[in-house]
Amino acid sequence: MKTTDNILYRIKSQGGLTVKMLAEQLDITTMGVRQHLQSLENDELIEHFDKKVKVGRPTRYWQLTDKGHGRFPDCHSDLSVQLIGAVKQVFGESGLEQLVSHREQQSFSAYQQAMDGITSIADKLELLSNKRSQEGYMANWQRQQDNYLFVEDHCPICIAATECQGLCRSELEMLQKLFSECEVERTEHIVAGSRRCAYTLRPLDANE
Repeated sequence: MKTTDNILYRIKSQGGLTVKMLAEQLDITTMGVRQHLQSLENDELIEHFDKKVKVGRPTRYWQLTDKGHGRFPDCHSDLSVQLIGAVKQVFGESGLEQLVSHREQQSFSAYQQAMDGITSIADKLELLSNKRSQEGYMANWQRQQDNYLFVEDHCPICIAATECQGLCRSELEMLQKLFSECEVERTEHIVAGSRRCAYTLRPLDANE
């Protein structure tokens, strides 16, 4: 992977990063990082913002621009939007709801089959993260004290989901069914302006 692509990927998956953070992660000099950042800024793929985290001068962080986010694919976005519009026109909102429900059921069945025999929430999240990452969602998870956090740093159907909010609702409902042993809440939402989609899973059994 090219260094500039690696920088874009790390900013996309981790949010705002400083020159020092990037230098440590990439194992290159801060001067080298600045040269790559300058190139990416010239291409309007990144922009900086200053944040005061301690006493003293603010620290400069780098984040993706809309153009930078566009470097990560939205699967067949134009065709998807056209099809959504066509379904609405021909079959109405109820027809679109049926289509979304069918997609949800197909995805749920595929993930449920892959999870067959797995009882640990952590193991299920690990499997789901791998599968969703293969589908372009850049998914990962982490334990947070008694809860779990499932994160998708990219949405490959974002434009279609913006056009059809039912897709986002369907994604949440699918997770709730896959993890029926938990209360599942979406806490960050790309379509609503967040950097990523994030879901908090709270086990109903405190011993999980």
